[in-house]
Amino acid sequence: MPANSTAIPQTPATTRIARRFAELRGRREMGLVAFITAGDPSLAATESFVLGLAEAGADVVELGVPFSDPLADGPAIQRSSERALRAGATLGGVLDLVASIRRKSDVALVLFSYYNPVLQMGVERFAARASAAGADGSLITDLTPEEAGEYRAVMARHGLDTIFLAAPTSPDERLVRIGEASSGFVYVISRTGVTGTKETLPEDLPALVRRVRRATLLPIAVGFGISLPGQVSVLGGLADAAVVGSALVEEIERAATPEAARLAVTERARTLKQAGLHGMSRRERET
Repeated sequence: MPANSTAIPQTPATTRIARRFAELRGRREMGLVAFITAGDPSLAATESFVLGLAEAGADVVELGVPFSDPLADGPAIQRSSERALRAGATLGGVLDLVASIRRKSDVALVLFSYYNPVLQMGVERFAARASAAGADGSLITDLTPEEAGEYRAVMARHGLDTIFLAAPTSPDERLVRIGEASSGFVYVISRTGVTGTKETLPEDLPALVRRVRRATLLPIAVGFGISLPGQVSVLGGLADAAVVGSALVEEIERAATPEAARLAVTERARTLKQAGLHGMSRRERET
């Protein structure tokens, strides 16, 4: 069936992600989206990391599904994916992990994956299992809105948000399509290239975020290269949330034990969340 011929039902406006961003907006608070690779160094350790991130104030946790050829990811996340695969992590195992986390925490959970593992499981089965487990949505890094009609329809039927990436190279008309295809929030890539920590934010980032704001009313989360409290603080004047991934994955990689990794990612997330709380506020600038 052609992607454009699929009737797309509306994802409920009361998804956990939508509610969380509404709460953040009501408090004029900068959100924190935390990414870690599921299964690095084990699924049990990942569960403890997620609970620590939630305790530290993370508003959304993205669980990266390990993949053998993660071309869009930088070296740190590639290595974490390799470690998780060696430890036996699979998409099915990640979905079981989501169910276990959901029994202990209400934090919003997004499955961050390449499309191939989802296709191998089957889109309908993936969506049904994700919904039953308590996941809130997914971001498929290599699936474009133009090709995502059937996937979006299935996900919406199961009440799951579909998050898409907006890049600096996206023209305005494509940003509109990305906004129309997305629910929950739009993930804005701050720079071209692969993921990884950077010292500064791109100079053209404010203009990019303004273009995305004109294209959608959804919350905007900015990622790729976000690792420092100062960056999160400044983003409070631009976006609704900061996405931090490589910095957390590197903390896990450096730690000598899973418990040390849990403490490190929890403290890193707490520091970044506090930077968002005490930094610039886009809403304060508007009032």
